[in-house]
Amino acid sequence: MNILCVGGGPAGLYFSILMKKADPGHRITVVERNRPEDTFGFGVVFSDATQDNLAEADRPSYERMLANCARWDDIHIHFNGSVLRSTGHGFSGLARPTLLTILSQRAEDLGVDLRFGTEMEDEELAAAAADGGVDLVVGADGFNSGVRERWAETFRPSVDWRPNRFVWFGTTRRFPAFTFYFKWNDQGLWRVHAYQYARGHSTFIVETRDEAWRAAGLEDAGEYESLVFCERLFADELAGHQLLRNRSVWRSFPTIRNERWHDGKVVLLGDAAHTVHFSIGSGTKVAMEDAIALARALTERRDAGDALAAYEEERRPAVESLQRAAQVSLQWFEETERYMGMEPIQFGFNLLTRSFRITHDNLRVRDPEYVAGVDRWFAAKAARQSGVAVRTDPAPPPLFTPFRLRGMILENRVVVSPMCQYSAVDGMPNDWHLVHLGSRAVGGAGLVFAEMTDVSAEGRISPGCAGLYRPEHVEGWRRIVDFVHAHSAARIGMQLGHAGRKGSTRLAWEGMDEPLEEGGWPILAASGIPYHPHSPVPREMDRGDMEEVREAFVRAARWADEAGFDILELHLAHGYLLASFISPLTNVRGDAYGGSLESRMRFPLEVFDAVRTVWPRSKPMSARVSAVDWAPGGLESADAVEVALLLKRHGCDIIDVSAGQTVPWGKPVYGRQFQTPFSDRIRQEAEIPTMAVGNISSYMDVNTILVAGRADLCVLARAHLWDPYWTRHAAHEMGWELPWPPPYESLDRYRPRFK
Repeated sequence: MNILCVGGGPAGLYFSILMKKADPGHRITVVERNRPEDTFGFGVVFSDATQDNLAEADRPSYERMLANCARWDDIHIHFNGSVLRSTGHGFSGLARPTLLTILSQRAEDLGVDLRFGTEMEDEELAAAAADGGVDLVVGADGFNSGVRERWAETFRPSVDWRPNRFVWFGTTRRFPAFTFYFKWNDQGLWRVHAYQYARGHSTFIVETRDEAWRAAGLEDAGEYESLVFCERLFADELAGHQLLRNRSVWRSFPTIRNERWHDGKVVLLGDAAHTVHFSIGSGTKVAMEDAIALARALTERRDAGDALAAYEEERRPAVESLQRAAQVSLQWFEETERYMGMEPIQFGFNLLTRSFRITHDNLRVRDPEYVAGVDRWFAAKAARQSGVAVRTDPAPPPLFTPFRLRGMILENRVVVSPMCQYSAVDGMPNDWHLVHLGSRAVGGAGLVFAEMTDVSAEGRISPGCAGLYRPEHVEGWRRIVDFVHAHSAARIGMQLGHAGRKGSTRLAWEGMDEPLEEGGWPILAASGIPYHPHSPVPREMDRGDMEEVREAFVRAARWADEAGFDILELHLAHGYLLASFISPLTNVRGDAYGGSLESRMRFPLEVFDAVRTVWPRSKPMSARVSAVDWAPGGLESADAVEVALLLKRHGCDIIDVSAGQTVPWGKPVYGRQFQTPFSDRIRQEAEIPTMAVGNISSYMDVNTILVAGRADLCVLARAHLWDPYWTRHAAHEMGWELPWPPPYESLDRYRPRFK
């Protein structure tokens, strides 16, 4: 195979090594625009797991890299005068010039034709791809890839330039751990990421917000001026050592994605295909793993087209998962200011778990002493907040600490999400609801929410939705509430809502959000905009409609109290009636209830105030909100903070933070805990307790979210559908005992006894 590799960085060199090693008959030419000594940056980082992959792929280059690596296990976090230390992380640093020298020499030894200082023009690239003598063109030419741009119509790249500014320096100070500094000056907060890459030398990355960078007068600063500024700012941290420069200019990070990575006989590797923010590791590591996957695919398959497809199929999910983690991590560093008021121990834990790839349980395995200290701190804090005694030696797992909202005390932080069952008849809850909610209460959750319960027959989503609009409904709900209180330690909540323009639809399993073919009813909304083009057009509410709906909520709230519910939640999310006032996508009114966010919140707050007046002061109220609409022109997370602040001023005790489902064309960005960052932002900036919801499935996630301060309660839906005893099983896994109801006490003889 005749291979042209454009780009002589780690990706291109490593790929050429692996291909030559697999078959010395391959003719491989590596063309690189720069000379080896022109490399940018100082050190690269590899985890122990990556080192294992490199050892398996090519032992000679790995051994030379290992001989030149600086290794560490610890992370040190310098924060507000404290130093937080965690161990067991297992990373190595290596000078980038040393890495390139090792790979270049190994490639030359294997017979790769290396051509440094050679620029491939656009016409040459096109000719190479068209020439029958070249079987494969590999674009490994970095984030400024000429190969990617030449075939941009095929690869369809996108670039997201991040707002923070950063600059890479080296330093003669040896940092024994991966070290973070957070330092204020008159211009703002400055972050440092520092790690050793060679004996006596470390990388020293300085990062800050764009406004701080401009306020410091660095907009026109060159390398020398930037170096002098940073040496002065971090004189104490550098301890008399100097900074070193190598193309050390201020940059913004570009997150690059491509819809495709290959076409015909052209394929992209590394930063040409994707970038991963430096805060979660090295782009070099990802690029070299790309090279391993591409070389393996080409070696295992005779047809090059099949091989390129297999390479992308294997690598894309892993890279996209890493990019999602990197996105959360880089946003953490863009928004670090919001966490600077935390206690040091929580700040450190929050930083370590920022990307969601490291959890409370991961850290416990790596550094059990550190996590034991974190758990003791969290337990003591929970005891102060709840007024309930909590043992601290050993401390309970964080999810099994109590939490107070007004007069309601939850014995743990697990919440069963409101989940529509579409099983009621004219709004009446029945045996299905008793078993559904009762089993999850017995299953150990601290709080169980009934499904969205509609305040009128016309406010139902479907004919099967539960309601609280007839006096008989009170007894139906009381039966369920009494069971929960009598047979479990759980509290039970009522979520009141009105479907608005999403009403008069079929049962979920007959067609989600699809209008009824017959037997429908008139629907209301903030504006006369149908949900789907083929959905009924709702009537735009007038003042009389508003008063009628408000009174329906008040009546239902009174009845919810009569039924014995412990907490009341108003549904202000997912495009239902009250939510349709909040989003600019569904509210185009020209009166006092449309326009600005404050005006759009006017009617939802009227309803909240009216309900709060009749709901007992000793009982808490919550509100579920859609933090973002996932659609252009819709609500953004900054708007959600304002929504939460308004609700807080009106007596809301906790915000249940969901997202989306406002318009059918919304495009959620799914992933693990994908809505948790919205809860985090609201909790920190609005300073109100929150419930996090959205793809939270493991007790490790729950513990992590709680200790990091991203939410006060965690709401699980499908996990509880799959396992009504989710909380008890989590307790079993963590060695924490939950008392059983008397009929189940015989289970003691079957379960392991924990010390």
